Amino acid sequence: SSGHLPRLSNGTKTPPLTTDRPRLPSSHSQRYSLVGTNGQNGDMPKQIPATSPLAPRVVSVSDGSWASCTFAVGRHSVHQKVLLIYGEAADLQRPTDGTLNVVHHCDGFPQTQWPVCDSHWKALVHLQPGPNKLRLDFSSPKISSPNGQVQVHSSWININFLPLISSPPLQLCILVAKDSPETFDAVPDRIQKEGNGLDTAIRKFRMAAYLWQAFTAEQMNRNGFGRRCYRYEEEWQLGTLSWKDMSVGQMRNEAKIHVIRLNKTVKEIQDLDIAQQYGPAKKKGDLFSIASDAVRAYFAPRPGQPQYVSCLYLDAHWDKKVGTVRGHAALGGGDETIKLAIFGSHAMQSYPTHIEEVVPAFTDCTKTDTNYVANDCNESGSSWEAANIGIGAHLHETGHLLGCPHQESGVMLRDYVRLNRTFTSREPYSTRTKQQGIRLCMPKDECAWHRLDVLRFRFHPCFALPTDGAMNPDGSVHVWTVESGSALVTATTGIAWIELYPEGDDVCHHWIEYIDKSTGPAGTPRQITLTEKDLRERLPEEKRKRKLKLKIFSCGGGDHEVDDFTQLTSKIGKTKLPDGRPGFRSSKLGFSQMDGSQPTEVIFGSHHKPPRLLKNIKIYHGASLDGMEFFYEGGQSELFGKR
Repeated sequence: SSGHLPRLSNGTKTPPLTTDRPRLPSSHSQRYSLVGTNGQNGDMPKQIPATSPLAPRVVSVSDGSWASCTFAVGRHSVHQKVLLIYGEAADLQRPTDGTLNVVHHCDGFPQTQWPVCDSHWKALVHLQPGPNKLRLDFSSPKISSPNGQVQVHSSWININFLPLISSPPLQLCILVAKDSPETFDAVPDRIQKEGNGLDTAIRKFRMAAYLWQAFTAEQMNRNGFGRRCYRYEEEWQLGTLSWKDMSVGQMRNEAKIHVIRLNKTVKEIQDLDIAQQYGPAKKKGDLFSIASDAVRAYFAPRPGQPQYVSCLYLDAHWDKKVGTVRGHAALGGGDETIKLAIFGSHAMQSYPTHIEEVVPAFTDCTKTDTNYVANDCNESGSSWEAANIGIGAHLHETGHLLGCPHQESGVMLRDYVRLNRTFTSREPYSTRTKQQGIRLCMPKDECAWHRLDVLRFRFHPCFALPTDGAMNPDGSVHVWTVESGSALVTATTGIAWIELYPEGDDVCHHWIEYIDKSTGPAGTPRQITLTEKDLRERLPEEKRKRKLKLKIFSCGGGDHEVDDFTQLTSKIGKTKLPDGRPGFRSSKLGFSQMDGSQPTEVIFGSHHKPPRLLKNIKIYHGASLDGMEFFYEGGQSELFGKR
């Protein structure tokens, strides 16, 4: 999919200046060359200099004005504080290297510099709520000028930042043992340069989280859903996104990192028996349980209001003698109240701390010193590769907490080993591949979320926009056998997509989408008919005769699994009602995996003529559902399961 947005133009001229009202930013392109100057990021002068063909050109986001319709707001407004943009500069026919300088709106954030490689560049820009006019300055000593001085070629772009406050946030937590030294693994030089304490960990985790967000929003946009993304809980604090903010004590509203004190000691957290990467360990899931209990006690989630939490174990530690990382597990999942991801801090020294360090962090070829830090999975032989693994693998687990399974490609299949390409235009030497990195990192070369992950995000509550409108609370999916070889699928909120799993496929390679990008859930069908012939024709020839499983997803977040479509629609799925009419069996409820499980089948009383009035339903359960009893007018009842 193309990442380019159509340019907006409303066909009107810029309103005239008045004495008490500043001029509104124009929706038309404003790309100009200012030779040898560093003008301020304010209103454009009336006398506009000639356009320069060498000025930076943004291709990832359109120069936009505030949109006035529901769909346009979702497409052309940005909803995260740190935005990834990319584009071109100079002459593509004569590619050159240089520097891009970003001057933020009203100088509200320090200027940042980004490399231009073969006339291509990528940058992270900091946005303030509302309209932002950014100035992009390109310069290169390789471009000759009449007076021998380096020329500055400037362009302007208007971007609108609309913060989200109506969707549940993704919470960020650092878990600390009760007797923790509050440090993470780092080589002596790093410790001397930037420290390895809790404060540094907070800054690095925050920066990594903003990289996740910028990456995900860009991926959503490339898939046609605008820059829809989750939000973070923020708080007013000393700014850390720029090192200059820290040096001057600038306060900003930035992502809150919750620090949760565990009731476990460092020794307990670093026990080899719960270390996920330690082969003989017998309790590899315990770190997840410890984190879940701590998060549940800290946030106290209410029924029906799940918390989405991504955690980092500060006390993870590389044990060179054993050859494993203690206190680390890469896991994601959860229940109805806590959606959780956990990861260790063992690669944290390689993370960028500020925006200015993003490119240096992803191009740092310093060899990993395993006397002090881990070479995780033998894919972190250099600092930039360790940043990929640490930031990317934690994002993978965060994908799990957001509902993503493993996929055939993308982040959910370790595609994060090339996460660096999203934020840099040139790649250094890789110890993992034993090859020089690619000279120019284009969108096709980058890490990505799989299309099925993006579809899950589109209908996830954390990705909701105010303009989405109210969704029917019934997100369920129902499948009904209607005749031999076919089934009827219904969903009140609309059917979003169907995944096809021929026997032998552990991940999904084939799916059917029903989403209309221009209308969203309103344009998806509420009812469809599936035939076995049509479904099998969508599979490769060698898979068409295999047992076929379906997973059907609604726009309301519900899903339904059909374990064997052939069996569901065959004669086995039919039955004869007492009055002679044909009836159809539903899909099986439950997994029948417990010892002593027995099949139960009930023909409900609603088939009677005249139909009986259902008065109430009684549920029998312990830790799980045992049975349901339906009580009808007249004293009759029907039991499904056991009492």
